[in-house]
Amino acid sequence: MRGYLRNRGYGVHGWQLGRNLGPDPELIRRLVERFRELRGRYDRKVSLIGWSLGGVFARELARNFPSDVRQVITLASPFRDLSATSVPPLLRRFGGRHRPANDSVRERLGEPIPVPATAIYSKTDGIAAWQSCMETPGPLSENIEVESSHLGIGHHPVVLLTIADRLAQPEGEWQPFQAPTGWRWPWVPRPAIAAP
Repeated sequence: MRGYLRNRGYGVHGWQLGRNLGPDPELIRRLVERFRELRGRYDRKVSLIGWSLGGVFARELARNFPSDVRQVITLASPFRDLSATSVPPLLRRFGGRHRPANDSVRERLGEPIPVPATAIYSKTDGIAAWQSCMETPGPLSENIEVESSHLGIGHHPVVLLTIADRLAQPEGEWQPFQAPTGWRWPWVPRPAIAAP
């Protein structure tokens, strides 16, 4: 994804904080530090793209620093319910620092953020429950369904084209995504020639 966007002229940066095992105070401090460094380097609002748990972090950065965030794009990010996953509890326990969110945290994570937000999700995700990956509909939010696995969504050609479309909008003129002619829901290209 980074290479695709870099080839289109965007200043693209990974989070450079190692494996994402979930929040802890040190990780959050370093994430905010990285965000501020990139915001200062470019002296303009930052678009945040987060995949899975990375999208939860992106939304929370936007919630806490709305004047510094241009938009948020999430890919298969279960921000409505972090526990809505098909990963067995035993694997979750060994996989990272995920702690069950209390009711007030869970409620806050699902609330709309104060910047344009695009949630890309898949009903064939296989890991995150798609219902937990959707924005509340509103004038600055949208949900886009694709057919993809959880691990494949960041490499999906339609997702890459959608992200490029979202990033190409002039700042302050956000509009919902319009599928190109010849595409059908859930954004899968129609065959050029119909089979007999």
